[in-house]
Amino acid sequence: MRTTVDIPDPVYRRLKSRAASEGSSAKELILRGVEQILKGPRRKRGRRVKLPLVPSKEPGTLHLDNAKIYDLISFP
Repeated sequence: MRTTVDIPDPVYRRLKSRAASEGSSAKELILRGVEQILKGPRRKRGRRVKLPLVPSKEPGTLHLDNAKIYDLISFP
């Protein structure tokens, strides 16, 4: 497959220089980089935050204000 990628001039000069020093083409160097990224470990999603649960005798009907929240939840 053929695609077009815009590479800033300073980065392209470094790419060409590195490829020449390794005896390969810029295309080969780019493909190696892409393959390395794709076979590397995937980033894990961030940890899911668990909010404190406030018990209620009638769920959905609890009306809280800041004072009640501070009474129910211990803050550091």
